[in-house]
Amino acid sequence: MSQPHYHIYAIGNALVDTEVEVENSFLADMGITKGIMTLVDQEQQGALLEALRCQQPPQERASGGSAANTAIAASYFGAKCFFSCRVADDETGQFYVQDIQAAGVDTNMSAQRPKGVSGTCVVMVTPDAERTMYTYLGIAEDVSVDDLDEDAIKASDYVYIEGYLVTSATARPAAVRLRELARANNTKVSLTFSDPAMAQFFRDGLKEVIGKGVDLLFCNEEEAKLFTETEGLAEALDALKRYSKQVVITRGPAGAIAWDGEQLYEFDGVKVRAVDTTGAGDLFAGAFLYALSQGKGFAEAGPFACHAAAEVVKDFGPRLTAKQYRALKQQFFEE
Repeated sequence: MSQPHYHIYAIGNALVDTEVEVENSFLADMGITKGIMTLVDQEQQGALLEALRCQQPPQERASGGSAANTAIAASYFGAKCFFSCRVADDETGQFYVQDIQAAGVDTNMSAQRPKGVSGTCVVMVTPDAERTMYTYLGIAEDVSVDDLDEDAIKASDYVYIEGYLVTSATARPAAVRLRELARANNTKVSLTFSDPAMAQFFRDGLKEVIGKGVDLLFCNEEEAKLFTETEGLAEALDALKRYSKQVVITRGPAGAIAWDGEQLYEFDGVKVRAVDTTGAGDLFAGAFLYALSQGKGFAEAGPFACHAAAEVVKDFGPRLTAKQYRALKQQFFEE
């Protein structure tokens, strides 16, 4: 069988997400920091789930993780994607692989999977649509250089690296190696900071992954300022240009700004009633990368990605419906 061509080769933590609606008071009572991802052990996550039993029933579970959400979004739009990760040979891992393959994404976990416990994430959504995550990585934390597929990397236009990987002693070297392999094969390197906590507390790890620079960097405004230790958006963007040839900074309802290496773009946000912001940045990146993979420039990719992110926050979960993906493509790219 010939090696397929991929538009995007992503690597990240494979997590089965379960969403639940909670009040702000619940987070306060549990001592959980709102709006960020917190890594916990299996016992801590179990205690949280026990406490949640008296809350609203959870939404449907789905394969997730930052980079996985991006690859899935790009795949639904029409890009060919590959996702390197690690799940266990358990029911959760089996569900994960089946779910991501149903979205059209190829993965290194499609055949044999190691023994262990697959990673899970409880996503708590407050009335203001903010998402707070309690993550047990399980075997996802062990994703390593061994999980890379060099042939698939060589056959890809972009690699996409998840910032969350910097917390793992094996995943961080895998991200570095992926960048090196991409560079050796003229594959462009894109990176997302993923979370404000990564930009603030794991800055050195992110710099190690970035190395001498990446081609395209995604982050939100808070992450940009924390990573560069600046206070203004323009100042943060200028500082990020030292790390990446191209930079995209999302700003929630305010839209996004982007630098394509030559020109600065400002993209207006789309006014909607936000219900759940889970996966909005991931979907933005997936839509943006899909547009680039189809030969579009930043001027076209930005508005498309802003509208995609606005659509996903109108309902629960990190994905759109098949009808929504088709409608967005028709609106922006089809006559």
